[in-house]
Amino acid sequence: MNRIYTTMQETKHNARYVRRHLFALALKKFDTVLQGAYGDRKQRLLENLNGRILEIGPGAGANFRHYDPAVHVIGVEPNRFLHPYLKQEADRRGLSLELHGGGAETLNLADQSVDAAVSTLVLCSVESPTAVLSEIMRVLKPGGRFVFLEHVAASGASRLRWWQEKLHRLWGAVFDGCHPDRETWVPLERAGFQSLRIEGFSMRIPVVAPHIEGVAIK
Repeated sequence: MNRIYTTMQETKHNARYVRRHLFALALKKFDTVLQGAYGDRKQRLLENLNGRILEIGPGAGANFRHYDPAVHVIGVEPNRFLHPYLKQEADRRGLSLELHGGGAETLNLADQSVDAAVSTLVLCSVESPTAVLSEIMRVLKPGGRFVFLEHVAASGASRLRWWQEKLHRLWGAVFDGCHPDRETWVPLERAGFQSLRIEGFSMRIPVVAPHIEGVAIK
């Protein structure tokens, strides 16, 4: 019985290993497509950030092209298959990069130690958005900005929301734990920021068309 349990655990671990490796390869390969879809919005949100910037889930470094080369980027990326891509992209852009593994629910950073925090298409896949936002609040300096761009749940009565909920499990398995039906604006509104600006918009993307972007200030 113990051997069967161990074998099942090993199988699950190996499957997750393969999924994360494939996801890292896909993320790097589709960088140009994602830049075409989100590039202009990201440029507006990220170009004026300075100092020490915390980016949760930086992926393959798609946002690095939008940062001023003078900034210091602290990347928290749990998928270690993406770390080589991040280092390569930082070198290519002339960025100072400090790279951490693990999730953003517990950050190995001092209180009030970063000038800005960034999340783009990440809060959909973290285990606890509330915990992540609490940590971001903790490490941001007073007056620091949290900049975000996320896909979110469709309205509760819509057919799209029905599909998001129906495909929830399959979507998460394919896209590294992504929740297509997550109401991300709710924990944002409850996080305790001094000010919060949220703008909704839609993309021509199946299942995850509704998006929000904005800036929160501590």
